[in-house]
Amino acid sequence: MKKHIPNFITLLNLSAGLIACIYAFDDNIQMAFLWVCLGIFFDYWDGFLARALNVKSEIGLQFDSLADMVTSGVVPGLVIYKQLANIQENQELYNLTPETYYMAVVPYIGFIITLGAAYRLAKFNVDTRQTDSFIGLPTPGNALFILSLPMIVSTTHSEFIISLLSNPYVLVVISLLSAYIMNAEIPLFSLKVNPKNLSKYTLQITFIILSAILLLVLKYLAVPVIIVVYILLSVIKNKTASKEA
Repeated sequence: MKKHIPNFITLLNLSAGLIACIYAFDDNIQMAFLWVCLGIFFDYWDGFLARALNVKSEIGLQFDSLADMVTSGVVPGLVIYKQLANIQENQELYNLTPETYYMAVVPYIGFIITLGAAYRLAKFNVDTRQTDSFIGLPTPGNALFILSLPMIVSTTHSEFIISLLSNPYVLVVISLLSAYIMNAEIPLFSLKVNPKNLSKYTLQITFIILSAILLLVLKYLAVPVIIVVYILLSVIKNKTASKEA
């Protein structure tokens, strides 16, 4: 019986992703963001329970990636697609005309994120280097980054940020960078901390505390900031380690 518990949690992750898709189609990004966060929460616990109950299996690994593909792959691609489509519909500067009909393909660029997530998840399943840390940004982190963008636009009072994140060129660049950073050969430090040896995890503890402070102060704006800081700290850590080696 216990061997089915992690897979049931994975089903909850997949269900959350499907519900998020519906809300994304309806342009209800706040609810889509909420359900993606819930799916990522389930994604953490299915793996944790599989290890704790000692019921890890190959089907569980594949099932987990399939669920992540929806929650952290399809949903962020769909959100960028909808953002770009809404910009073309609602901003006169980017309205489609008989002369610019070919620009109708632009919103579909958002699904490059989905394609990048699919490749990243497939690669993760066969990459033995990623047992304790990550190489490339994990799909849940990328999903949070992408879904935070429209949330920032809807909650900020900064005209500059609204203009920046409502610019289709910026969103296209973000989509391309998103697909790249998920699959880049950039080792990212693990966030796991052993309470028995805290002195060894100064970087992780500092980062977690900093992230909590940023979330309290910046709200949704903190999400992309935290992701960028995480990547930059990992790059610095890697360079420092290579010099010491």
